Amino acid sequence: MNTPTTQLLAHMVRTFADREPDRDILTFEHLSLDGGATADEVRTYADIATNANGLAAALVERGMERGDRFALMMRNHPEFVEALVAASITATVAVPIDARTKAEKLRYMIGDSGCSGVICSDECLGELLAAVRGLPVIRWILVLETGEGHAVQRNTKVPLTPLSAVLRDPVPTVDIRLESGRDPLQIVYTSGTTGDPKGIVYRNERTLSFSALGSVVGYRRDDRPYTGLSLTHGNAQTVTMGPALALGVRSVISRRFTKSRLWDVCRAYGVTTFSLLGGMATALYSEPPRPDDADNPVRFVLDAGMPAAIWTDFERRFGVKILEWYGAMEGGLAINPIGVGPVGSIGKPLPGTEMKILDDDDVECGPFVKGEICSRPEGGEAAPVEYHGNPAASRAKTRGGWLRSGDVGHTDERGWFFFDYRKGGGLRRNGDFINPGFVEKVIAEHEEVADVFVYGVPAASGAPGESDVVAAVVARDPEHFDSGSVFARCRDRLEPNFVPSFIQLVDEIPKTASEKPQERFLRREFDRDSPTVFGR
Repeated sequence: MNTPTTQLLAHMVRTFADREPDRDILTFEHLSLDGGATADEVRTYADIATNANGLAAALVERGMERGDRFALMMRNHPEFVEALVAASITATVAVPIDARTKAEKLRYMIGDSGCSGVICSDECLGELLAAVRGLPVIRWILVLETGEGHAVQRNTKVPLTPLSAVLRDPVPTVDIRLESGRDPLQIVYTSGTTGDPKGIVYRNERTLSFSALGSVVGYRRDDRPYTGLSLTHGNAQTVTMGPALALGVRSVISRRFTKSRLWDVCRAYGVTTFSLLGGMATALYSEPPRPDDADNPVRFVLDAGMPAAIWTDFERRFGVKILEWYGAMEGGLAINPIGVGPVGSIGKPLPGTEMKILDDDDVECGPFVKGEICSRPEGGEAAPVEYHGNPAASRAKTRGGWLRSGDVGHTDERGWFFFDYRKGGGLRRNGDFINPGFVEKVIAEHEEVADVFVYGVPAASGAPGESDVVAAVVARDPEHFDSGSVFARCRDRLEPNFVPSFIQLVDEIPKTASEKPQERFLRREFDRDSPTVFGR
């Protein structure tokens, strides 16, 4: 085997379980779940090794061969990590699926990946059973009983087995089936914003990045990283779960992201760094200021997408530093170290990665000229991307050897990279490019607003490429929400073209597993004549 065995997940966990069996590397906290009424779920290396071995035995017992796939669908529970390790032991392939996924999309992903079984929690069982009715390939389902979802039924067509029954008794050690680091470990699906989701094949050797990234961002042995991001997403695995397993960094994980209790969690568990994505920073910033905001143990926030408009104020208010980074599940990585690059920059590529801004003809753009952010391994070899069962999409993603991010960005005169917007998603009004971050900052600071996301709808004027600006707002008290005061604040603090045309009052902003706002759902529900849409 070319890859060092201790750096592959199956070997890694068993090696550390022998060296440091009692090190409590994962704490699934319950403070944000129920105020601490129930006990945290803590896992040592020995716990994970034992439970993963039990799950591996269950997979073998159910006839899972090398390369066979199973869906892994649950919120952030320790059993998710153990199932992933079990997949590595058995050389099977886990297909992580966000617990909020509805039956239609779930049916597509399970069918497209060719899963023959499912490990899930009871909170997902309703949608799952609706999805698998039309999927005769599903032979078995293992269910984590949490009491938060459907009770396990005994009369379904597919056998349902409680995970507690599988993990109840010790089993002999399962031999590790891995033949090389090239054996696939996961198929992780994209969000599917522009079509059917595509399954990215992650190989076992990718776990090498767990320790590498932890070292690059500066994790110390005594750090306590935290995440509320879904473990079905690459960020939570790479930034929090991975360094815990590979470096012994004692990580803290929430069942789901909680902006209202995040700082309480940080204080209670001594969290020294946490990860943010998408609109999470704006959501945190929109919380009412508290006198103890900066009284926390956090050294730095590892952020991907911190709006430049709130960057400095966020650091000052919460007493933290921002380490900005940029990457995609398919690859490509840039980092803006703390205090090094300019505010708003996603950074520069790490050694070993070449990154450029290319125009539509693959010509490199000069400073401040917008184009697509593209990357490839240093030296010119083609970027490796594999979409499961979709070679045409794989070739398109790496046309000309470059990994096409689909993101529009630019560089400054010193070579620092900046993200501008998703390709095809620029927000322009009366000829001006609108930076949503500036608008969101002003609205987030309004005392009536709990969360906000700014997007565009086709301009009523019909002008090609022009948008009317919509601010989707979650109000603290929807019944007494005063849209007029929000518009007044925007007129007072923003340039005229930046003032939203509409405020769309919503119960919540729909988000992906990575907390990225899902604009398409807001756009679909937007209606100028709706009583929950206010014009200025």
